[in-house]
Amino acid sequence: MNKKLSSVLVLAAIGFVVVVLLSSQIFYTLKPGEVGVVFRKFGSGLDKENIKQAGFHVLAPWNALYVYDVREKNQEEHLDILDKSGLSIVADVFIRFRPKFDKIGHIHERFGENFMNTLVIPKIRASVREVMGHYTAEEIFATKRTEVENEIRRRIAESLGSEENNIELTDLGIRSIQLPKQIKDAIESKLQQEQEALAYEFKLQKEEAEAKRRKIAAEGEAAANMIINNSLTDKLLQMRAIEVTEKLVTSPNSKVILVGNGNDNLPVLLTGDNK
Repeated sequence: MNKKLSSVLVLAAIGFVVVVLLSSQIFYTLKPGEVGVVFRKFGSGLDKENIKQAGFHVLAPWNALYVYDVREKNQEEHLDILDKSGLSIVADVFIRFRPKFDKIGHIHERFGENFMNTLVIPKIRASVREVMGHYTAEEIFATKRTEVENEIRRRIAESLGSEENNIELTDLGIRSIQLPKQIKDAIESKLQQEQEALAYEFKLQKEEAEAKRRKIAAEGEAAANMIINNSLTDKLLQMRAIEVTEKLVTSPNSKVILVGNGNDNLPVLLTGDNK
């Protein structure tokens, strides 16, 4: 009985030692933002469906674990590009993306652990060069920059986000466009002249509108004067003069009033200040 117990204890001790020695391969913890893909050497192979999430896990020592950071990543590219006319330009482009965590097994199977260099970067470079190659340097630099940027974003999003690639694009932008100095100066000069022409045209339109306003106001005033002149008859003037005289009679500032016949039979009024 003691001999059997001793054998059990020895086996337990050996097992404990083995577990301790292999603990780094058996037990593992995934941090937030990490997922794991298991390769079962003596089983089903790469387990693409059961992705391990953040937390503590146990792994058979003969299996392999591939850990991926699925948080958003940033990549910047400094690219030499030929425009539509064959002019050499340099573009600085940034892209933000993240792998679809539930598809990380498919990404691993198709592109391996270094999917950044085997998938993402080649797609960025190819899409940027392809899109910009359909525009002139002036369009890329100034007049159609937003259109170019949107087209690049659409191309890369479709390419990386396909069922084969499983990469989600979160942001993309053109940081800068560098042109040969003489080309850049010519484009900027042209744009400045166009802005000045637009400003001059706006000024002419404004002055034309002001001239029309003044003409309308003058025509209205002339029409009003014509109406007034046509309405001023001799009898109306006499009546208005009598009304004014009546008001002056009752005014405290009137001293002497002489009423007689003046021109056109209008009253003659003399007033003096009270002293």
